[in-house]
Amino acid sequence: MVSAAPKHDNKSGSSWVVFVTAFVVIIGFLVLPRIFTRRSPLEGVAAPAWSLTVVANVNPVDGQAKQLSLSQLQGKVAVLDFWATWCGPCKTQAPILEKFARAHPNDVVVVGINTDDEPGRGGAWARGHGLSYPIVYDAANEAGRAYSVRNLPTLVMVDRSGKIVAVRIGVTDEDELEALLKKAQ
Repeated sequence: MVSAAPKHDNKSGSSWVVFVTAFVVIIGFLVLPRIFTRRSPLEGVAAPAWSLTVVANVNPVDGQAKQLSLSQLQGKVAVLDFWATWCGPCKTQAPILEKFARAHPNDVVVVGINTDDEPGRGGAWARGHGLSYPIVYDAANEAGRAYSVRNLPTLVMVDRSGKIVAVRIGVTDEDELEALLKKAQ
């Protein structure tokens, strides 16, 4: 006489495996990037010089010049946002930077550095979306190369003395911008 093995409900076991796997993946995405985030080799060094054509809004130094350079921003905290019109995360970050720039008109200069785009697109996009901070065009990607920009958006915070305080890749939220500003002052 052969006895039948008791039946087990595999559905509850497989549900548990799916739940645990999903939990581990979520924790991995939230925790691991913070643990393994490497500091940019640019942090703490003098920001590379650049001079670029203003394509939207005005030069924040004199309100007239068609060129804006990092040297003109000496003595001010500068937020350099490398972006392109085709970049979805860049479009998410733009209103965050607009709000930040308006909240700190005397403390910081936000500069949108439009790169990897066709001429005219960045300025038109910025005007169409109500951005008030200056937008410059990095036509030959010289500034992008000088700052080792490989992904967009890339945000660089430069302190009053011209040293790079932080480099952030991806969307930088308001809380992080505020923390970086305190670090830069």
